Amino acid sequence: MNKPAPATRSAYPHFLPITTRWMDNDVYGHVNNVVYYSYFDTVVNEYLIRAGVLDFEHGATIGLVVETHCNYFAPLVFPERVEAGLRVVRLGTSSVRYEVGLFKEGEDHPAAQGHFVHVYVDRVTRRPVSLPADLRAALEPLSVAVQAE
Repeated sequence: MNKPAPATRSAYPHFLPITTRWMDNDVYGHVNNVVYYSYFDTVVNEYLIRAGVLDFEHGATIGLVVETHCNYFAPLVFPERVEAGLRVVRLGTSSVRYEVGLFKEGEDHPAAQGHFVHVYVDRVTRRPVSLPADLRAALEPLSVAVQAE
């Protein structure tokens, strides 16, 4: 399996600073791998909430994660700031592929990069639905074309 080349900071149109916490480190002295997925979730949901398209308590449509992946290039540790870059590489009928780069503050190359896919479903039936127009409009500024791996 070939590891993809890391995308630089300029490949991401949106950033969120995240401060590492003492509890993020594991016994090996670096941020534990599962915490990276928490950072992914944080940058995506922060963007959706601020854009006014995620009402996690009452919204009729919710996104369910159906796929995740992460490549690690360098360790992150407490205490340091992480800058989570966000982009959208696929806007489907009912799904979105988000890609995230986790950068040490001010660095151009990510410590990790990965993706997750949300399938948007009806909150009650859990059946896929078309992306609402306001969600699609909020995600379009994050959409980028990427080269196939």
